[in-house]
Amino acid sequence: RFANYCMSDTEFEGTDGGADTFPKAVGAFKKNEHIMIKGHPCKIVEMSTAKTGKHGSAKAHIVGIDIFTDKKHELVAPTGHMNPAPIVNRLDYLLMDISDDQFLSMMDNDNVQRDDIKNDPGKLGEEIAAKHANGDTLRISTIKACGQEAVVSCNVEK
Repeated sequence: RFANYCMSDTEFEGTDGGADTFPKAVGAFKKNEHIMIKGHPCKIVEMSTAKTGKHGSAKAHIVGIDIFTDKKHELVAPTGHMNPAPIVNRLDYLLMDISDDQFLSMMDNDNVQRDDIKNDPGKLGEEIAAKHANGDTLRISTIKACGQEAVVSCNVEK
């Protein structure tokens, strides 16, 4: 029922066999949790609840920031309405190399190498490239949800 919340009209990606979202009552969400708004996995930055009126149930107003694009999305729904919550995982890797086309060659804690994540196009990507060129050993953190994965931070290994 909630599977198509994670895909746009042009994306047809497979999943790893598990569910990408789980249902949760709108009134049960809290600030800093993750919620799907208009098909986008978002982190809740503001939340307010209006009291029950004469025409129905209490309504929640949720403002979330897309965890991949940083765009703001809003949701107004009854507090008892079930809304999907994305399953979000944070993964850490050791940076091995950066290819000419900006793909990161990284290794996880189980010594499994991957080369399928592109470097961040903004300031974070510039920081990663500069520190790597400087010879620093970097720990790269990614966030993964709904078939998408992106670099979110880097730290110099000591």
